[in-house]
Amino acid sequence: MAQLQMTFAVVALCLLAAHAGVVPPTLRDDADARLTTPELIVKYGYPAEAHSVETSDGYILGVHRIPHGKGMDSSVKRPAILLQHGLMSSSADWVIMGPNISLAYLLADAGYDVWLGNKRGNTYSRAHVSLDPNSEEFWQFSWHQMGVYDLPAVIDYIIQETGQEKIYYVGHSMGTTMFYVMGAKVPEYNDKIRAMVSLAPVAYMSHMTSPLIQLLSAYETNLDWLLDLIGGFEFLPHSELFTLIGQAACNEQAVTSAICSNAIFLVCGFDSKQLDVSKLPAIMGHDPAGSSTMEFIHYGQEVTSGHFREYDYGALKNMVVYGQVTPPDYDLSKVTAPVFLHYSDNDWLAAVEDVDRLSKELGNLAGMVKVPDEDFNHMDYLWAVDAPTLVYNTVMEELKSY
Repeated sequence: MAQLQMTFAVVALCLLAAHAGVVPPTLRDDADARLTTPELIVKYGYPAEAHSVETSDGYILGVHRIPHGKGMDSSVKRPAILLQHGLMSSSADWVIMGPNISLAYLLADAGYDVWLGNKRGNTYSRAHVSLDPNSEEFWQFSWHQMGVYDLPAVIDYIIQETGQEKIYYVGHSMGTTMFYVMGAKVPEYNDKIRAMVSLAPVAYMSHMTSPLIQLLSAYETNLDWLLDLIGGFEFLPHSELFTLIGQAACNEQAVTSAICSNAIFLVCGFDSKQLDVSKLPAIMGHDPAGSSTMEFIHYGQEVTSGHFREYDYGALKNMVVYGQVTPPDYDLSKVTAPVFLHYSDNDWLAAVEDVDRLSKELGNLAGMVKVPDEDFNHMDYLWAVDAPTLVYNTVMEELKSY
């Protein structure tokens, strides 16, 4: 219990330090907070499509599309690109900041056919051919299954719909983890990728500083207690865990209360300089978007083990599932699609040391770029007001090179 209290204290200190001097807006009624991703896209003058993709293990994923930019000829064939969001997020992350800032719009205006993925279990993918999303069975997955089943299904669907042999891929956070899993476990899909861009790449996590993930790594061996604390098999951001953290870090009068109550900021941190606080109501209307508890526990295991490896079920079940006591490592040398890594100093989840280790093991490292802003954090890759100049312009050049 002493260690748990200390962790909560760390959470409080980190949050209060990060938010010092920031006055978030009143969480007024905000139209963008209530719109779906396709509705947001249409609102800002772009064409939008909604698709359903069924995985080989029966999950039904919502996939969104911006086929072209404003005023462009719809009959022209454009290179397809898949954007994959991270932990607790959805396709909305790529459009929530609006035209001229959000990457999805910039890519559409640059001549790409933009596809926005949604991983199993989030707002747009709470469906299965036979399982009830309210059942425990539905939530028996981590990001391993997303890499092995979700991404291949979506990539094949895009290729079939567009008639293209290969597509581009941009992942953020867990969207990068999923890709590395796919490249290692289903290596034939490397040949279907023209180039992959990793924003805040997450594989090794020995040096990450997210207080919540540290908490999960410390207690992941006490699985029953941990599941009760964070909301059962579906990760619930308003569970007892967040009540406790909220009491430690915030109160109703605190200027930081709106941000402190949001699971995304508690996991990833907050950069007051780069976030347009007027967008907070819209962001908090879409995030967090739903995750399984196993996604968090799997990341906690990565911290504890120091490995990038498959889910640890415990020695007995591991023998049944893997034929060995410990889970097998992902062989990153099999990730042979060209990969560009974008990383930053102030990232709570993708520490510089861990990204460097990843870079040495990938099968085809195309480049590494450090964001030229020492305060740039994990969510700034999506929401920073200066993301186009600090990150996206370089991403565009990388894509053009392939």
